Amino acid sequence: MKIDKPSKPLPASGAGEGVAQAAAKGRSSPMPAAAQRSDTSVSLGSAATQLHSMESSMANTPVVNAAKVAEIKQAISEGRFRVNPEAVAGRLLDTVRDLIGSRA
Repeated sequence: MKIDKPSKPLPASGAGEGVAQAAAKGRSSPMPAAAQRSDTSVSLGSAATQLHSMESSMANTPVVNAAKVAEIKQAISEGRFRVNPEAVAGRLLDTVRDLIGSRA
């Protein structure tokens, strides 16, 4: 597939337009005062701050409840662990319904 050049030139953006035009003509001009500063700062919104805070708190939260895992391991090793087939079947059907619903 061949990609042709656009028939109309794209409009230049307002920021740095003079510098881009001077460079295109082969002339060099001093950069605008705003572009010469190196002490620029970026401020993110409150949503970004909240997301960063949530990410930090989630990173410290374990994914697995270690106490519950240890309890189940001990019950299995002692032969006290009982499987509830009705609960397993019910949750399996719920999962299948969710998967089928998400595909539709």
